Amino acid sequence: MTQRLFKALVTSAALGLGATTAATAAECIAPANPGGGWDFTCRQIGKIMYDIGAVDKPVQVTNMAGAGGGLAFNHVVSERGDDADLIVAASSATSTRLAQNAYAGMTADQVRFVGAIGADPGVIVVAADSEYQSLGDLVDAIKAAPGELAFAGGSAVGGFDHLKPLMVLQRAGITDVTAVKYIGVDGGADAITQTVGGFTQAMSGDMSEIVGFLKSGDVRALAVLTEERVPGFDDIPTAKEQGIDVVAVNWRGLYVPKGVSDDTFNMWADRLQKVADSDDWAEAMAANGLAPFTKVGGDFQSYVDEVVAEIRTLSKEIGVIQ
Repeated sequence: MTQRLFKALVTSAALGLGATTAATAAECIAPANPGGGWDFTCRQIGKIMYDIGAVDKPVQVTNMAGAGGGLAFNHVVSERGDDADLIVAASSATSTRLAQNAYAGMTADQVRFVGAIGADPGVIVVAADSEYQSLGDLVDAIKAAPGELAFAGGSAVGGFDHLKPLMVLQRAGITDVTAVKYIGVDGGADAITQTVGGFTQAMSGDMSEIVGFLKSGDVRALAVLTEERVPGFDDIPTAKEQGIDVVAVNWRGLYVPKGVSDDTFNMWADRLQKVADSDDWAEAMAANGLAPFTKVGGDFQSYVDEVVAEIRTLSKEIGVIQ
């Protein structure tokens, strides 16, 4: 997507947002529609920050869907470069898109990554009435007719939700993974809707995105992409125990504009650490299938840089980028 189109989209979104919060109140941008993982990050972390007294006013959540997180990223870099009251939900999907140069040439060093305080296990999900009862069933069907089955995911084509099923299929022995269809939508909730509605045969996403749909009986999880089964969701087998050695977790965290002061950066890092240390966050992780993963402060930007390099290499290996 071109820089010009990004700016046009940002202008349109800004006109729609209007004045939503006082200057002294913090705002968290969720770069997707309500119901997805980025939305979960903003709402849960923002709520806990206020509940434990880390901020003195409720955090305003703004949903800014578009371009797999690129619309929000461009908005922050171009329009909010020194806004000390702004935080933005980020995840492995963010670093993936940056690795693939999907944000119109923008790079990870144009913002400051504050930290991550949880890892959202990757999952492969089907509708409750799907004929596929195991990950092996789904893989076998794809081997038989790779162009006839499709995955939905909450990231754009080539994003982390796209990479996860490609990794699974590659490890299962499918050589031409590019033949498998993928529909990228804005957020996990939209991806589940695609699958439950029968428009796709499976959904690639994160545990936090599917918990409500599991409880309502709308979907079944064929596999969780972790080393071991996730506590609280012990009935969901790992891909590894089904013979496919794939581990893919989605860290959940925040970034802030690059132009904020070191004091502001450290203030947000301290607030995020307080959330990580709270009983409220421990309960939220348990309720939503998150695993502990805490990297907060100055070394997190280095971690993101390493992840970007790793994903760029992986993306080339599986043919997502040249």
